[in-house]
Amino acid sequence: MNTLFSPYHLGSLALKNRVVMAPMTRSRALGNVPNELIRDHYAARASAGLLITEGIAPSPRGLGYARIPGLYSEEQVEGFRAVTDAVHERGGHIFAQVMHTGRIGHELNFPGGHSPLAPSAVRAEEMMHTDQEGSVPMSEPRAMSAQELIETRGEFVSAAENARRAGFDGIELHSANGYLLEQFLSPHTNRRDNEYGGSVENRARFVLETTKEVASAIGPDRVGVRLSPFNTFNDMKLYDEVEAQYRYVVSQLNALKIAYVHIVLTADPRAREFSKELRRLFSGAIIKNSGYDAETAEQALSRGEADLISFGRPFLANPDLVERFRKKAPLATPDFSLLYTPGAKGYNDYPPLSA
Repeated sequence: MNTLFSPYHLGSLALKNRVVMAPMTRSRALGNVPNELIRDHYAARASAGLLITEGIAPSPRGLGYARIPGLYSEEQVEGFRAVTDAVHERGGHIFAQVMHTGRIGHELNFPGGHSPLAPSAVRAEEMMHTDQEGSVPMSEPRAMSAQELIETRGEFVSAAENARRAGFDGIELHSANGYLLEQFLSPHTNRRDNEYGGSVENRARFVLETTKEVASAIGPDRVGVRLSPFNTFNDMKLYDEVEAQYRYVVSQLNALKIAYVHIVLTADPRAREFSKELRRLFSGAIIKNSGYDAETAEQALSRGEADLISFGRPFLANPDLVERFRKKAPLATPDFSLLYTPGAKGYNDYPPLSA
């Protein structure tokens, strides 16, 4: 495991190893404000080279899920400052993943009765949990106006600036897994017939404009983007131009000189080989995610297929995942029935190996 545990410089950050904690929604932010549970959860995992938070909404209009945090109020900034302080005190680094859910949501989850915004009025044919009524069909989204495109880009910028004020080392724009930014990339969810839809270049415009504005605000070396080519999660559909779409996006992100691209390897058999092609198009750091264990992560790093490897599920029940990898110790199994429940059980009660 010589490479997995070796240091890595991500921009100006000196990471102590190449293990990344992947972003995972956990729905513990009561009132959409980070709390002590969230602080303790990330602090316990600070032995990773880099932590990436759960998806954080840039505005009330991005809160599609129940109990996810935001970064648009002073109370939220203060709450996250406690999180970043705790991580930094343990020698860790942490990025905030900024996630606008777009069409993925229900009106009951939005403060003030907002309806979901999306590139086009295409409802996701899936269910959404609400604390008020349980599982319900997702709400019909409203196609964003030209003014709302400008406002939403501004919300991403404001959230990035708030993240830096809260002490985050950088931010990751969530353009994967079927959320707003990816919704612009897909012809299934983006049916606009103006400069933001139709062609590969036009569908990428909103993602690239948002990234450029965020990078200008906080510095490109503090910005990453998460992508999931061939994604079908959240009622996304495969399409013929998917490879051309992501070649273009990654080449343009390379020109912006951002810190990293975080690639989710989906179950599609083309995903792994295509990720190698994207690797060649991007001169910054590549983080890869999905299905890795310590051994396969080491192999990918040694072959130069990635610079960092992110782990999601293994971190759920193993706050000391890095130590367990080092010692080749068995991994604890999480209780998946408690993934999204609002409390410490199934979140902060998994003991470290030393216990």
